[in-house]
Amino acid sequence: MMPDTRRINYYAMPDEDGRFGPFGGKFVPETLMPALDELEEAYLSALNDKDFMAELAYLQRTYVGRPTPITYARRLSERLGGAQIYLKREDLAHTGAHKINNALGQALLMKRKMGKTRIVAETGAGQHGVATATVAALMGIECVVYMGVVDMARQQPNVFRMKLLGTEVRGVESGSQTLKDAINEAIRDWVTNVRTTHYLLGSVLGPHPYPAMARDFQSIIGSEAMAQMRDSQDGPGRLPDVLVACVGGGSNAIGLFHAFLEHEEIRLIGVEAGGRGIKSGEHASRFCDPEMGRIGVLQGTMSYVLQNADGQIALTHSISAGLDYASVGPEHAWLREVGRAEYTYCTDDQAMAGFQLLCETEGIIPALESSHAIGYVMELAPQMDKDQIILVNLSGRGDKDLNTIIAELGE
Repeated sequence: MMPDTRRINYYAMPDEDGRFGPFGGKFVPETLMPALDELEEAYLSALNDKDFMAELAYLQRTYVGRPTPITYARRLSERLGGAQIYLKREDLAHTGAHKINNALGQALLMKRKMGKTRIVAETGAGQHGVATATVAALMGIECVVYMGVVDMARQQPNVFRMKLLGTEVRGVESGSQTLKDAINEAIRDWVTNVRTTHYLLGSVLGPHPYPAMARDFQSIIGSEAMAQMRDSQDGPGRLPDVLVACVGGGSNAIGLFHAFLEHEEIRLIGVEAGGRGIKSGEHASRFCDPEMGRIGVLQGTMSYVLQNADGQIALTHSISAGLDYASVGPEHAWLREVGRAEYTYCTDDQAMAGFQLLCETEGIIPALESSHAIGYVMELAPQMDKDQIILVNLSGRGDKDLNTIIAELGE
């Protein structure tokens, strides 16, 4: 039974301390507090700056290619039976994923409101790195992206794209050599060069104001989707019954969910990376593993974190580099706690099945991140009535994952 959430003001969060209930906050060295205060001041100023918002909207239309459309997945719906499935096509945004929304917003904020001359960023699947490199080139800003060498090996096309765009890609060989370790190195760089450098964090993670700021720059996804679903010409003419999105850090999911939070008749479902199964311990499901998924602090924020009995950060696994992370955005933790959003998982094998099915039925090659959402919908749609509607956020395209897919499927 869902808790009574009618009295919750979802849009009042985070509070003035950067908290979503018990989650969020600022857990950083004292040397970074002035930089976070400066960023928060610039961000709040930009929200009320008509010129800033007008330039951002102009670039979203003319550079990013917004609004991205919704697509009725007719053959997928027929194949699965049950609910009608629509896709929000973030794979059609410039650079091939939703990451450009946040990268553009932060880069413009840095250019118009802050006196920084250099960007550092982290990336796992490479899509945030490519988006950051893209906006850095657009605005003539020096850029360094940190990336775990494991992710570099499985995302070679994106590594090359970043270099083509003039960005320096620095491989990280510590720890698991994936996203968590790339974030660590980016933060070290930021601490060292805080006066000249802006850390362009790629998801709804990290210390306040990053979770709220990234959410707000991504919320255009849900705002567009709400209008498009109500449109009877290009959409079904009504709001969906269920929203589904993959959840790594959680920016594409919160970007879709945010506009719909007060429509409590609509289910919000986030799909984590189940890897080789929860019982195997080789996964990245923070909410669905009752033994390792516990509240903790990682890289500046309090949320659910995969950790062992001694509190050490656990190694994670996902076939998808973008979901391979030990923590999750604090707003997702809060939405789960108050009962507004549900979280489940999809294994590597299920994600691969979703990937192949979408390719074959709709002529769309999705990112492996998005394939987790499709993999879950393969189970969900047949359980629903034919007059019900699922909207899936197709967060990115699959070009970047072809090396992994080839290795998995062969020729």
